[in-house]
Amino acid sequence: MSFAADLSRAQAEVQDALDAILGAFDDDPVAEAMRYATRGGKRLRAFLALQAADLFDVPRDQSLRVAVAIECMHAYSLIHDDLPCMDDDDLRRGQPTVHRKWDEATAVLAGDALQTLAFEILADPETHPDADVRAELVLSLARASGAAGMVRGQAMDIAAETATAPLTLDQISELQRLKTGRLLEWPCRAGALLGRADPAPLIDYAARLGLAFQIADDLLDVEGDAEKAGKALRKDAEAGKATFVSLLGAEAARAQATALVEQAELSLLPYSPNAATLVHVARYVVTRDR
Repeated sequence: MSFAADLSRAQAEVQDALDAILGAFDDDPVAEAMRYATRGGKRLRAFLALQAADLFDVPRDQSLRVAVAIECMHAYSLIHDDLPCMDDDDLRRGQPTVHRKWDEATAVLAGDALQTLAFEILADPETHPDADVRAELVLSLARASGAAGMVRGQAMDIAAETATAPLTLDQISELQRLKTGRLLEWPCRAGALLGRADPAPLIDYAARLGLAFQIADDLLDVEGDAEKAGKALRKDAEAGKATFVSLLGAEAARAQATALVEQAELSLLPYSPNAATLVHVARYVVTRDR
């Protein structure tokens, strides 16, 4: 099966699993907004969880629950990121953002509910029979998404908008390692945790993948098609924000992303040849158009 077919099949599986879990909630505005916010998207984080777990022969029903949890956490982060007090975006995945379709209060509550649902899923015995594994999944996601992880990166990004001097390359790398990278790293860690395996090589892979992903995002913001991306582009340049592209230039940034992908692939050698799909993920990250 090709990489595209693998990804498409996983996207459908994850959507079915999300629909089953979110379908249990009443049809009130918050629940409707939760379902709306978790439809579509690349499902990259979920796919990483599934592929990492497959390396250790984890049962599919367990890895799908972890995949759903990270998608819930990611959707929450996007809902809040789009709010007027944050990035103030009108479009996400080609559709009105949650606060535009409903209102700001519903968006905040839907994001809050998706975040807590992620932890509820991980803490449930259906995710893994070993309580220690479940506890480590919860703890590691809390660290990846909270004040020492994604939230801190988001705060740094907001602060940079009013800073007197643009961020340096090292500062941007640290910001993106937290804001974007930690939620790309976690599903790789989670796959290993489900299999009771050492996550170190996969974390090393994900760290490089995360930076390559953000460089590709910066390139898309400059060179991409807003219709394909499903969101507004050129916002960073209009705001005068420092990015990998503004500091390195497009060609040097593209070369850096390629080098990171090559390094990510080397991190997977302990799993060769079973990690071929994760190699394709790394290459996809820097060639995608949305």
